[in-house]
Order: sequence, then structure tokens, then C-alpha cells
Amino acid sequence: MNETPGWERQLLEKLAQAALIEQRRSRQWKIFFRLAWLLLIGFIAASLFIKHEDKNGDGLGGKGHTAVISLDGVISSENNTANKMDEALQQAYRDKGTRGIVIDANSPGGSPALSGMVYDEIRRQKKLHPDIPVYVAVTDVCASGCYYIASAADKIFVDKASIVGSIGVLSDGFGFTGAMEKLGIDRRLRTAGDNKAMGDPFSPLNPKHEAIRQQLLDDIHQQFIQAVRAGRGSRLKNDPQMFSGMVWIGEKAIPLGLADGYGTVASVARDVVKADKTVDFTQQDDFSSRVARRIGVQFAGGVKSLFDTQLF
Repeated sequence: MNETPGWERQLLEKLAQAALIEQRRSRQWKIFFRLAWLLLIGFIAASLFIKHEDKNGDGLGGKGHTAVISLDGVISSENNTANKMDEALQQAYRDKGTRGIVIDANSPGGSPALSGMVYDEIRRQKKLHPDIPVYVAVTDVCASGCYYIASAADKIFVDKASIVGSIGVLSDGFGFTGAMEKLGIDRRLRTAGDNKAMGDPFSPLNPKHEAIRQQLLDDIHQQFIQAVRAGRGSRLKNDPQMFSGMVWIGEKAIPLGLADGYGTVASVARDVVKADKTVDFTQQDDFSSRVARRIGVQFAGGVKSLFDTQLF
């Protein structure tokens, strides 16, 4: 037992003082985190503001700039290719400083539907803005769906070693019926609709289904051919391999009319558009958009895998 006079009061004072110190520290940390969040939000807002101001074409001395849009990787819903290309085109055309648009193409192709959507959007925007040309500058490859899109441009520029062409359509898959027989696996599939199981890899080939599938490929191929003919016009030479799915290097593509000349993004901006300052309008996904789209793609994958049609 502590016999010091007033020890109870001293203990209470110490406990109260410790509680006050703890409360003060807690408030300081709260203030710190709030300030940190405010600084972060301010930084993001400032970055967006600066980026927006840069794309308004102000402060360029009246010379304007060349808008650059990247078309990179596989053309797919997972990559959100069509939406990003459409939004980039719209922003580039809205910008008062845009003197021309160069699509920086490096893609092996992908979805025929998405390629057709971007092709149509480029053609639509060109009619609305006839004074702003659209060019394509190919780096490594612009094949299949990428070339589908590129054919909507006013001109296509390549490197002598770039790969272009591949104007064709494919649908791939696998058959596991032989392996199932060896393993003693019995397929118990029921459908409502004669053609519902078309493309099922666990069922034997059905001649009727194969004929339907081939007709679908032929129809899409004709759409591709018509788009290229409409875009390239009389520049295309009469070559029997033109629409066979054949690819060519840039050096061979120019005489065939698949490309118009040699050039890069920088050289096209400088020598063709006559505005060597470039502004990148390529759209980037935020994290939440990527996650949401990935979930949607996973749900759609089961149906898509039954008839996976690609332009590469």
C-alpha cells in the first residue's frame, strides 16, 4: 500500500495527462493523413489539368501539332481497343491545334468486329473533318485486323522491313474425341436447337456445322476485302495473292499498293503533316476499368471459345 499523501490524485493526473497526449497524437496522425490525401488528390488533379491544357493546342505559337494515337497489341475486347481508339480520335479532332492525325500501328490483328468498328469510325470522322488528314505509320507489324483499320486512313507509311497484309480470316479450335475414346470418357451433351453445339471440341465433326462455319468465315472475309478496296481504291494492284492471307514486308507492300511510302511517326509529322510537334492522345485504362472489363471478358469467354474468329 502506497502511504504517500495524495498518491491517488497524482495517479489520476498522470493517467489524464497520458490520455491527453494520446489524443493529441491521434489528432496529429489524422491531420497528417488528411493532408497526405489532399496532396495526392491535388497532384492527380494538377496532372490531369496539365494534360488537358497540353491537348488544347494552346501555347503552340499558332503552328499546331500532330495528334498521335497508338494502336498496339491484339485488337480485342479485353484490351478495349475499339473504345480507346474511338475516344482518342474524338479528342484529337476536337483539339483546335490538331493539324493531322498519325496512328502509330504495331498490331498482329484481332477481332474482325472491333476492327470494323474502328474502320467505320475513322471513315466517319474523316467525312466530318475533311481538312484534317489521317495517316498510319507502321513499326514492326500491321496485319489482318490492324491492316483492316489502317486501310481507312488517307495514307499508310511503313519501314522497308515492316510486315503488312494478311487479308484473311481464321477460326481455330481443337478436337478431343480421339483422346476421349482412349480414356473411356463418354460425352453426354444435350441441346435444344440443331446448331447449338456447333464448334463443340468434344463432339465429332459435323459436315453441316463445318459448312455453316466456313460460310461465316467467307462472309467476314468479303467484308474485309470490301473495306480494303474502299479504303485503298485504285492504289491496289491486281495480284492474285492480295486477299489470300499473304503477308509482305514494307519494301514489297509499296509496289502492290498496300502502303504508300516509307515513314515513321516523326517523319510523317514533320514532312507530311508539316507539324513536327506531336501530342499523344492514346487512351489509357484506369485500374477499375481493367478489372471490370476483365470480369466481363471471363464471362464471355465460354461462348466466344466455341467460335473464336480472328483476323490473324
